Amino acid sequence: MNPNRPFPKFWATTSLACVLAFASASPILAQAVRKEHDSLGERQIPAAAYWGAQTSRAIENFPFNTQKLDHFPTFIAAYAYVKKAAAQANFELGILPKAKLDAISQACDELIAGKLQDQFPEDMIQAGAGTSTNMNFNEVIANRGLELMGKHKGEYAFLHPNDDVNLSQSTNDNYPTSAKVAVVMEIQLALKNLKILKAALETKGTEFKDVIKMGRTEMQDAVPVTLGQEFYGFADNINEAIEQLQDAQTSFMRVNLGGTAIGTGLNSPPLYSALSIQKLANLTGFPFVANHDLVGASSDCASYVRMSGAMKRAGLAMSKIANDLRLMSSGPRTGFFEITLPAMQPGSSIMPGKVNPVICEVTSSIAYQLAGYDTTVTMAAELSSLELNPVECIIVYDELVGADLLAKAADVFTSKCVLGIKANSERCRAMVKGSIGLVTALNPVLGYERSASIAKESLKTGRSVYDLVLEKGWMTKEKLDDMLKPENMTQPREWPKQ
Repeated sequence: MNPNRPFPKFWATTSLACVLAFASASPILAQAVRKEHDSLGERQIPAAAYWGAQTSRAIENFPFNTQKLDHFPTFIAAYAYVKKAAAQANFELGILPKAKLDAISQACDELIAGKLQDQFPEDMIQAGAGTSTNMNFNEVIANRGLELMGKHKGEYAFLHPNDDVNLSQSTNDNYPTSAKVAVVMEIQLALKNLKILKAALETKGTEFKDVIKMGRTEMQDAVPVTLGQEFYGFADNINEAIEQLQDAQTSFMRVNLGGTAIGTGLNSPPLYSALSIQKLANLTGFPFVANHDLVGASSDCASYVRMSGAMKRAGLAMSKIANDLRLMSSGPRTGFFEITLPAMQPGSSIMPGKVNPVICEVTSSIAYQLAGYDTTVTMAAELSSLELNPVECIIVYDELVGADLLAKAADVFTSKCVLGIKANSERCRAMVKGSIGLVTALNPVLGYERSASIAKESLKTGRSVYDLVLEKGWMTKEKLDDMLKPENMTQPREWPKQ
């Protein structure tokens, strides 16, 4: 199988056992398989495959044709880090021989380096709390380790998937720990790209600091603001999203490695949990520590909910900005047209010259997808039953895909939209001069009632606020010029003395 191609429908509807039965019936193909077994019986495995019996069952049982494990190299590397940390701890505790440590460690290093990616053909969406995934790793590491020891695949008497590679471990502490490592690794690019987006918005804030425009509340004229102030506000929105993601990442540093089946540490040495987590921290460079209570941590998915919520919040922050940019660039003749966005592609197959804000639109689309992932994670987290969450795989899938989408969205939004925005300064100033929102600045002198009457009259007659106030003699021209100067309305100022 080529891992870079979609699973053929044939594999989704025909059991692996039937396919291999056909292979074994052919004299030519019979030697292309090896026999393995698990607790449910014997299986025939492609001779070249590093995976074994339990992986073959997963291929049959979860034929959903979504993204496979091999689509997530970060997850594969994270799992290899956990397996290597476990092996190092077991060796130091005197329960794993040096030869087996070396074989496991070297196999894990190859996975971390990106090798053997095609040996993880399982669908990411599966049940069993990740047991199939854990066994996929156990089998691949064992069989590659056997080769490194000069043995053949399947000669498990020399290096066993369960007894050696999975020593002192369970799916229920390996899978969630690996998932947290993977998400932390994956979220780094999203954080980096969001910081670049923030910096780009701040740069535009400085560039547009002298561009006066009309602020709006509930889509109606409010009071003047600078375009620069708006962009600095956008940057602050992104900064808050970054801080929330960093807070969520902190909660991912607490792992349940060493808790084994349900957090009690059954079948692991007394010092194994602390030592394996220390090894994991050393290998990854992240400050992982043991969760406060491993039994509680075995079923609690609160950190996942926190992370998916933070990713959703980051997506919504970008979407809010994207929607504002769409409005501000609307037109170009019949809309706001306060800014011009980079033209990325023709906007219509029938209307010549039309250009759509496609980057803003796709940014919002991704935000909605992140919101959907957050809903899935929330519901799946609630399904935790007693000492385990049986559907943790869908949580991990959504968080890994979500982190990747968030990183890409921030990059595309920055490079293909924000950096190329131009201000239409004259258009902005013209709308300020014609707005009745200027009357708000006169409240301290005229009072609310007289200011409201001016606003109504301006709307009714089409005359400017400036001309009406001057005509009524309510203020001197010098004072009125000062009060209605847009630049004086974009920051606090002293009230006139009574």
